[in-house]
Amino acid sequence: MFIFDISNPLTLILMLAATVLLIFLAQEVKKSYVAAIMLFAYLVILIVHVAQIATLSEEFRYMITTLSRCIAIDFVFVLITFFSYLWVDDIEARATGKRSIDNSLDWFWKKV
Repeated sequence: MFIFDISNPLTLILMLAATVLLIFLAQEVKKSYVAAIMLFAYLVILIVHVAQIATLSEEFRYMITTLSRCIAIDFVFVLITFFSYLWVDDIEARATGKRSIDNSLDWFWKKV
């Protein structure tokens, strides 16, 4: 059974570096769809890991701890990319003069 093990430290560092670089790219070009693509990719990875843990056969039960760690890390990356999407969407809305999708975090952005 193939598992995209993101609990491996090297993979985790590479994914974190790619996430930070894509957030920086989205912020520089002021396009929120770059962050949305990242968010969608991490949601797909989360769904794959949940499906793998749900359909795990008895012979692969030893992988349950690895998959559980991967799911926890997936949630962290989804949270990071969700907030970065909201942040870049706010930047894009201010640059184009349009209304943002969600202004409920204005108090947070003012402190950042």
